[in-house]
Formats: sequence, C-alpha cells, structure tokens
Amino acid sequence: MLKIQDITYAIDGRRLFENASATIPTGHKVGFVGPNGTGKTTLFRIIRGELALEGGEIELPRRAKIGGVAQEAPANNLSLLETVLAADIERATLLSDTSQDPNRIAEVQTRLADIDAWSAEGRASAILKGLGFDEAAQKRPCADFSGGWRMRVALAAVLFSAPDILLLDEPTNYLDLEGTIWLESFLARYPHTVVVISHDRDLLNRAVGGILHLENKQLTFYQGNYDTFAKTRAAKRAVQAAAAKKQTAQRDHLQSFVDRFKAKASKAKQAQSRVKALERMELITPPEEVAKRVFTFPQPEELSPPIVAIENGAVGYGGPDILSQLELRIDQDDRIALLGKNGEGKSTLSKLISDRLKTSSGRLVTHNKLRIGYFAQHQVDELHLDETPLQHLQSERPDHSPARLRAVLAGFGLGPDQVDTVVGRLSGGQKARLSLLLATLDAPHLLILDEPTNHLDIESREALVQALTTYSGAVILVSHDMHLLSLVADRLWLVSDGRVTPFEQDLAAYRAFLLGGPAQKKPSEKYKTKVKKFGREHLIAARNEVRRSEERIEKITQMHSKLQEKLADPKLYEDHNAVDLAVWQKKFHEIETALVRAEKLWITATDTVEKMENV
Repeated sequence: MLKIQDITYAIDGRRLFENASATIPTGHKVGFVGPNGTGKTTLFRIIRGELALEGGEIELPRRAKIGGVAQEAPANNLSLLETVLAADIERATLLSDTSQDPNRIAEVQTRLADIDAWSAEGRASAILKGLGFDEAAQKRPCADFSGGWRMRVALAAVLFSAPDILLLDEPTNYLDLEGTIWLESFLARYPHTVVVISHDRDLLNRAVGGILHLENKQLTFYQGNYDTFAKTRAAKRAVQAAAAKKQTAQRDHLQSFVDRFKAKASKAKQAQSRVKALERMELITPPEEVAKRVFTFPQPEELSPPIVAIENGAVGYGGPDILSQLELRIDQDDRIALLGKNGEGKSTLSKLISDRLKTSSGRLVTHNKLRIGYFAQHQVDELHLDETPLQHLQSERPDHSPARLRAVLAGFGLGPDQVDTVVGRLSGGQKARLSLLLATLDAPHLLILDEPTNHLDIESREALVQALTTYSGAVILVSHDMHLLSLVADRLWLVSDGRVTPFEQDLAAYRAFLLGGPAQKKPSEKYKTKVKKFGREHLIAARNEVRRSEERIEKITQMHSKLQEKLADPKLYEDHNAVDLAVWQKKFHEIETALVRAEKLWITATDTVEKMENV
C-alpha cells in the first residue's frame, strides 16, 4: 500500500501540507481532487522522490515501480511503436542481452516468458490504437507528430510499462472524447494501483473506486467514486455547519448571561460558572464557504430560424475536401455536440461555421444579423502575457469605465486579485475564463466551444454547465468531457469519413459503440431534442427556485440577527420591560420557525436540481 504519514511541505514559505496523512490500499484506483494550486502535482513529485519533505514520510511497497507521464515524448526518429516498447526497460534490456552462456540464455528466455515479452508488440499496438493511432501512424517516427500527439505517445508508454503505482496528472487534457472513453475503460481494468489527478467527473465516476481529497493542507481518503464523495462531503459539511451554528447560539446565550449579570452579586456564581463553561467549550470551526465559480454569458436577441444553413457544402484547405455533401441547419435554440475521432474534421466544421474557412463548393447561408463567438484552446495561448485582464477588455471596450469592465470580469470569476495581474502569471483556468469572456463579449447568437474545459476545475465546469443551460443562443460543443456533453447537448452530429450525419442514439450508446458494445435502438433524434429542451426549461425553473430560496433565507437571517441583538440588550430584561420582552421573544420564535421552513424549502429545491442534473 501507499502510506502518507504526517507529511509537511512548503513552497516559498507557503504551506501546502501540514501533518497530512492518508493510506491508499494496494490495487485501488483513486481520483486525487482539490482546488487548483493546492499541491496535488507537488505530492506526485514527493512520492516519486523528486522533492524532500520537511517532515513525515512516504511509505511505498518494497521494490514498487512508480510510473508517470513524461513531460513530452522525444521528437526522435523511432517509430511510435518502438518508442512505447522501449518503455518496458526490463524487456528491452533482456532482448539486448548478447550473452553466449547457455545458463544465461535460459535465464533470459525464462524471464522473457514470465513478463509475457512476446505479446508486448500486440499490447503496445492496442494501447496506441486506443489513444487514436492507427497502424500506419504507429510506424511513423515521433518527430512527425505535434507536441499534443506526442503527449499521447508518452501516456501510451507509461501505460504499457505497467508500473505498480501509476500516477497520472490530468491525462485527458490532451485526449479527445474517444481517447478519454478508452482510457476510462483501461484504468478500470488496470491490475495495479492508480492515482489520477483529474477534473473529469465522468472519469472519476467510472474509472476509480476512491477519492483522495486535498483541502486546507490536509488529505482525506473517501471510498467510492466522485458522486459518492461529493454527497458524503456535503453531508459532513452540513453536519459541521449545523454543529458550529448550534455552538455559536449556545456561546451567545452564555455570553449574554455573563454580560447581563456579572456585576450583580446575586448572580455572580452563576455568571462565573458560565464563564468557565465558555472556556471549556472546544470551538467548532464552521466549514469555509466553497468559492463560487461563475460564468455570466450576455444574452443575445432572438433571430428567426435558421441562423445557419449549409446546402451541399464542402470544405478543405486548398487540397482535397476534408468534408463534403454537408446538409446542415442550426437554429438558435440548438445545443449540438460534435462526435468523431481527432482528424476527422470537427475543428474544420467549426471553422467553416464560424466563417474562418470558406466552402469549396455548395452554399453556406447565415442570418444577416448573426454574431458568432468562438473559443478554442489555441486562443488561450494567444492572450497577451504582459497585459492584465482589465487591459484586454479595455482594448475591446475603450468607451467603458474601468468599474464597468471589472464588473464584467467578476461575472466570469475574475476577481480583484486577478484583474490587475498580468496574464502570464494567471493560472490555466483563469486564462481560459478570460478567453471565454472575450469570445462571448458581443452576446453571440451562436457559441462554438472547442475543448472549453481543459484548464477548468470541477466547480468551474459545473458553473459552465449552468451558464450554457441558461444561455439563449445556439451552442456547438467539441469536448472530451462526457459529463458536460450529457448535460448540455440535445443533438449529436457524427463527423466521420468526410461526412457529418446526425447520430440518432445517445451518448451512452456512442460510448458503448466505441468500446465495441452492441448498439441499441433509441428514440428518434427529434423526440430526444424535444424532451431535452423541455427538461432544460424545467431545470432553469428549478434553479430559479433555489436562487429565490437563498434570497429568502438571507433576508430572514438578517432579521434573525437583528432580533438577536435586540434580545442581547440587558435593559430589555429589567422588570418594567416584561411585556416588551415577551413580544420580542415571540417574534424571535416566529423568525426561527420561518428560518427552519425556508431552509427546508431550499433543501427541497436543491435536491430537485441535483436529481434533474443527474438524469
């Protein structure tokens, strides 16, 4: 097993771990989660022995082989298959043994048989295929591929080497949906221990059976997948918050008594006993509020349908057409997910619709007032690293006041600490938020998002889902995040073999299809679209009820606090104020009853939203 015992570690004086402990049983598949920047990647480096602890220790199984993805596969002339095979160092060493000693030859052959060396090429090829490389690609040199594709080769190499403890840091960031689904299945069957840092909720639900949570410099291990962890943690936080609230009320009551009667001789003993009770009371700290992640998309005016229509269209890059025979229509209330392997033309179609490419034949007709917002990962890299988010917006909106622009930035979760920080010092998630803001600044009628979640944590992804659900424009999504697609998309287009066709089944059927499972008959696309839109309207209504409930609780809580202040006034307890005291106590009781009722309504509303989101 992997034992983390009382570890302490700091970077530049900032503590990441303080007497943190956790135990991961041998063979467990564990998702490692926690806010960005809190030390998850650092812990991986500590486990690999790259960093020295200030205190505590990491206990590993004897002779355990630890593996992780290299920063990048080398851009050399070895083929992809040769590169992956070379990752099994023992096999490569045995095969290169040139000893002529019969005993040594027998020993080598026995060990090669023990490690199943003769099936290695087939296993390596299967892993590469699962990650998107066909047989022809596997024979090409690494140098032929871009950095993103070489990262897939690096992942294939570590999976093939089959370490006893496999450490993966955001492995889906450079995979498409098909590669992500394959990886989920592979990890679920992996015979050794896996710890994976990921914000991909579907992977954390399908591929792992435990969650390691990093929060407040401490590690906590939870049995179960991510959904189980989220429910367990929410329940623990609710209990902790209720206990803290109850204790606060008790302390306030005791302190009120002390303040009122500490000067009266007749009550001195009782007051003193309450002082001692306050001193003995072990303070329960309420859970910190989870930082809210927000996206606030401006809403466009409604246009008459269709907003985009393609008739017998074809598109390419000057040579043979990448896509042809396109017969497509987009309305403003469409939510479309593009399915298909990398290289089949999803990005090409996105560029065509967004007017970044022209048709080589056929017609593309758009509404004359159509505004399109476009987000792709490369745009994050095109931000000006020496400018702040505020300066980016001032370039786009020079006539707007700084205060107004700061409010716009806040609507995308970029607060005072980020708006005046140069982009080069922002996190990947903060850069992605800025790029999304710039893409939606003009209130587009059609929003095209190409892998929008790569740098976003789970809370930010949930916020993006909510924003897209309430957004009144059309959405086209290319994403490896199955959770995002399942909650947002109500139409599926399959981009394959140079064509774009409706996928008449659902995402579960597509997943089964990719994994070689049987296809099942599903309701028609038209029927599913109506159901999905109907469901989205009800989800919006349910979320509005949650918001109203929260506002109601806030108002009642303010009244409750004012009444507490009133009842804490010692003058109210003087004999001549007995009638007033009774009136105020009655009002306080009514407010407490109203608060309990409001909280129950909020719980009901949030439960409704949770059930609808998980359908």
